[in-house]
Amino acid sequence: MATGIKDKVAILGMGCSKFGERWDAGSPELMKEAFDEALADAGIERSQIEAAWFGCWGDGVNVGNSAIPAAMALRLEGIPVTRVENMCATGTEALRGAAYAVASGAVDIALAIGSEKLKDTGFGGLPPPFKGTFNDMWMPMGSAPAGFAQLAPYYRAKYGTSKDELKRAISHVSWKSHQNGVHSPKAHFRKAVSMETIMNAPMISDPLGLFDCSGVSDGSACAIVTTPEIARAMGRKDLVTIKALQLSTSSGRETQTNDWDGSYVANTRNAAARAYKEAGITDPKAQVSLSEVHDCFSITELVTMEDLGFSDDGRAVFDILDGRYDRDGAIPCQIDGGLKCFGHPIGASGLRMAYEVYSQLLGRAGERQLSSPSIGLTHNLGGVPYQGIAAISILGLA
Repeated sequence: MATGIKDKVAILGMGCSKFGERWDAGSPELMKEAFDEALADAGIERSQIEAAWFGCWGDGVNVGNSAIPAAMALRLEGIPVTRVENMCATGTEALRGAAYAVASGAVDIALAIGSEKLKDTGFGGLPPPFKGTFNDMWMPMGSAPAGFAQLAPYYRAKYGTSKDELKRAISHVSWKSHQNGVHSPKAHFRKAVSMETIMNAPMISDPLGLFDCSGVSDGSACAIVTTPEIARAMGRKDLVTIKALQLSTSSGRETQTNDWDGSYVANTRNAAARAYKEAGITDPKAQVSLSEVHDCFSITELVTMEDLGFSDDGRAVFDILDGRYDRDGAIPCQIDGGLKCFGHPIGASGLRMAYEVYSQLLGRAGERQLSSPSIGLTHNLGGVPYQGIAAISILGLA
């Protein structure tokens, strides 16, 4: 019977580029920036990497949607390099490919890299510049803010939350992340924003204001993975291992049946349940030290706190306002500023989240460093709340 990959894969090294409007660099340069850091961190030669997975959503660098641009940019000579894409979960999907290859024994050392160069394409985070029958069938929304904003009225209707309470809570989500992002040298946005500014910002899609929406950025992040045994043989003492890696994809049930009430994200709950089982976590409120979740919009982070079991259903609003997920709270969330401060270069985000958890676990987070974290969780949500993909990784010290 399958038991999962808990502690079968260790992260040997990670790297992350500076995120932002990177007019100074193309996709190859961004990938190299992250890769060079990871290679130095891993303490290996490029030639020791036996396989690679390249995550990219669609920034135009791909040759026939292949992995050739990554192989060329990183000079990965003669090894299998695979391009993957799974919407906003693309970076975590790349990590899953590399981790599964190592866990299966197919290779000893593998690379996962995610990259996106969105600013050059003019992508604004709204629908792509084409419409067609297929797009209309599987993604029935006018824009990303409008699609995610729909969580709010359903949540309020289910739990009796007032409009003011919900607005203050989602504003606190954004305020908290911008406070944290000040201490992230690689973040796109590094300026604290007041609650008053957030609450009074121009409305994008009620109740989401300007500061409730993540930005559009360029960036890259990567991980080099191996087995714990190989890592120890190389002299590594402090090991971060993968405790779980799970993905859940919608079958369309949310929009094609009447058993979903619109107040939560079913895929996140499915992926979390499997990830906790794989990692041996029975009480996430007590066992998870920090999280990096897919705060594409502030309402998404609020709902995710319940979907991950960090807050009881209907209580995330109050837990957020009480500071449970602040830097000094019980389970700090977005300690690096999250998507709010890094923006969302789609192929890179999942690996960027893992980079922060990895750095925190090894005590390398500088001004952001938490006190003795032991388990960290990352969460991606692709598509829309009611039809999409959720990916979760759980990392911890060996």
